Amino acid sequence: MEFVSGYRDEFLDFAALLLGWFHKFMAERGTMGTSLEGRLHQLESQIRRLPQDPALWVLHVLPNSSVGISLGQGAEPGPGAGLGASRLLGEEPLLHLRDLSPYVSFVSLEDGEEGEEEEDEEENGGENSSTEKVEAQEGGEPVPPSRESPQEAKPPAQPEVIQQDKDGDDGCREDRGEDERGPEKRKGRRSEAVPLHLSCLLLVTDEHGTILGIDLLMDGAQGSVGQSSANENLAPRAYALLCHSMACPMGSGDPRKPRQLTVGDAHLHRELESLVPRLGVKLAKIPMRTWGPRPGFTFASLRARTCHVCHKHSFEVKLTPCPQCSAVLYCGEACLQADWRRCPDDVSHRFWCPRLATFMERTGELATLPFTYTAEVTSETFNKEAFLASRGLTHGYWTQLSMLIPGPGTPKHPWGNTSSLSCFLSGDPYQLLQENGPALMPPLPLDPPKGLFGSWQDYYTWRGLGLDSPMAVLLTYPLTMYYIITHLVPQSFPELNIQNKQSLKIHVVEAGKEFDLVMVFWELLVLLPHVALELHFVGDSLPPESDQRHFTMQRDGPEASVRPGSGVSTRLSSGTKEKGGCRDLQIRVSTRPYHLLQGPKPDLVIGFNSGFGLKDTWLSSLPRLQSLRVPAFFTESSEYGCVMDDQTMAVATGGGTSSPQPNPFRSPFRLRAADNCMPWYCNAFIFHLVYKPLQGGGVRPAPGPAPPPPTPAAPPVPARRRRGEKKAARGPRRRR
Repeated sequence: MEFVSGYRDEFLDFAALLLGWFHKFMAERGTMGTSLEGRLHQLESQIRRLPQDPALWVLHVLPNSSVGISLGQGAEPGPGAGLGASRLLGEEPLLHLRDLSPYVSFVSLEDGEEGEEEEDEEENGGENSSTEKVEAQEGGEPVPPSRESPQEAKPPAQPEVIQQDKDGDDGCREDRGEDERGPEKRKGRRSEAVPLHLSCLLLVTDEHGTILGIDLLMDGAQGSVGQSSANENLAPRAYALLCHSMACPMGSGDPRKPRQLTVGDAHLHRELESLVPRLGVKLAKIPMRTWGPRPGFTFASLRARTCHVCHKHSFEVKLTPCPQCSAVLYCGEACLQADWRRCPDDVSHRFWCPRLATFMERTGELATLPFTYTAEVTSETFNKEAFLASRGLTHGYWTQLSMLIPGPGTPKHPWGNTSSLSCFLSGDPYQLLQENGPALMPPLPLDPPKGLFGSWQDYYTWRGLGLDSPMAVLLTYPLTMYYIITHLVPQSFPELNIQNKQSLKIHVVEAGKEFDLVMVFWELLVLLPHVALELHFVGDSLPPESDQRHFTMQRDGPEASVRPGSGVSTRLSSGTKEKGGCRDLQIRVSTRPYHLLQGPKPDLVIGFNSGFGLKDTWLSSLPRLQSLRVPAFFTESSEYGCVMDDQTMAVATGGGTSSPQPNPFRSPFRLRAADNCMPWYCNAFIFHLVYKPLQGGGVRPAPGPAPPPPTPAAPPVPARRRRGEKKAARGPRRRR
């Protein structure tokens, strides 16, 4: 069995949901004619019997006149020749937004050829449309950033593009029978000079932001928005979309009809006045004049569940979990039996069912956290976008947690430009956590920690954070590293005496999201004030422009400063430090697979949410780690992932992994799973590598149950003082 929950980009999961629903909608809608009218009459009779949804529903009409989509043929960095819909729908294990760059780019329809020269900037601008909370344009005119501002209908652009790859060289004509676009559009698929144009997006949502239906109008074939066309009037198409959204809602919930509907276009509102009452739905007296009926409107991050075998969505079929393990979702007995009998046996559900049942028993334990919002964020129906938006967490590092994507010109890393360093030079390394609004991190405690922290509760109390603070979602990375250094390494590798070391060199392998949140690792200087740390972020998923970069974070009492380095081989002088008053954190970057990294051996290797079986480079990196025989700890988002990592380690090196332990500093946000009900959390479990013994050597046994946390060691004596004591013991040195 294979599950990829917790590893894929959420925006792509969102795009897959849009694509799946739109494909079904167009297949059922068919071609224009009497057959469509007959189907609509059947739908109307069904809808009149549906229960009423008390929430207001909104039909949004979003035009796009300035952005087109160019399709490339792929390149060496891409996932392969031809990006098919199967990659997006999950039939292959892993896909990131960056994998689409060789195939998809956004171009300006107003700038012409100049848009192609600015491909990267335009692509970033197109991706911004994944949320309603980013600056947008309508009809080519800029509007101020607002949660009520319409987007340029670009969120579905990527699913539309992937649909074209699925349908072949003829594009999407199969799904849009009346949208004949001629040979020039087929040419557009092969050339960036003739981009595809999504002229208008029809979107049905409820007042809370849950998307219920979507329709894509290509190349202005439907005429201008709100005007009739020789080929088709917009009203019948919008009416068909409303019917399908009620009979088969994309978002969560059973079929239902709204108590009231409002429309975001005056002409279309008039056209629907005679149609909507036939469904037993009340149409608002006047059209909606703004983007949303509520200031807190946000697209919900909920997604429809899918069958583990056939990948059909819950809006297509009824899904039920396996009656024995309650972990895996199936659309019926046929898919369950097919998965049960899958060959070879160790990938069948018959083999995994009892193990998955054991993993499901962890659900309550992993949801036991001290925060006031725990019940909300650990629920299977957790709406992360609404949680973040309701707290104003839509800027800076918080965009890494959601479908928000930074706009053009926004530096992703602290050395992106000189101005982005100013927040750190001013003494506040956490300013990027929220660019607007109150500070999220309290001032540093005056006294260093008196003991070792083993829970969020203890850390929050010492740090002065309230249990309603969401900071644990970002701090899970430095606190997990702290827990490994102070608890797990002494427990599993006591011979290293790691707690008495004054400097540590740590390799952070396959670092993607962690590097995007690099400044939160400054908290390690607060928790380990006596240690000078060097974190070396390594992995080919890191931004190429950051290769060989180096900078230093330094702590002087309650203040912080950042200095960029000139090269990876240069360690900046620490002459500005007060005597014994501070330590620094060195950050280095290498954008290559770990097995190609050259340099000194580290004290420790750490990887977050590793997924050994999801990337081929691990088959080379794991043997490299075994040759170094350095302590290496990894986290996983589920117990299932830990088992799969152990199998990959055995295949790659002949070694294995230790028994996974729940991480007390795991993220409180439950990760969404499409085809299963298992509990997934970022950094949920921790294990370390158990290397294959050297010839004639013994095997290090995997540790048993974790012993009580070690008692805190006394602060180490400064090295200079120790050297003085040794000189006194030797007596005066003789001169020759």
